Amino acid sequence: MKIKTGDKVKILSGKDKGKTGKVIQVLLNKKNSRLYVVVEGANILKKHLRAKKQGEKGQIIELPAPLHVSKVMLIDPKSGKPTRVGFKIEGNEKKRVAKASGEFIE
Repeated sequence: MKIKTGDKVKILSGKDKGKTGKVIQVLLNKKNSRLYVVVEGANILKKHLRAKKQGEKGQIIELPAPLHVSKVMLIDPKSGKPTRVGFKIEGNEKKRVAKASGEFIE
């Protein structure tokens, strides 16, 4: 997987284009095998909740919604700019590499 939980990413398109944030969650849609990411502080939805009991008040909750993985790009740890991700085998481990700087990620 090229983007993992905890990575810092930049949003490339949509209403939050240009924003950066940390990946909270990576989701896989099993029906169509597509990856989605939830980015902290981006793509915020307002969810309206009805009161469950008599006398209780309803509320509006703001929560981040998933974005398709193609709409985000990993930020290079060295330069701080968006970069593509590649893989290199070092010893017995397969590690992620930032294409822009050639530096290992994590």
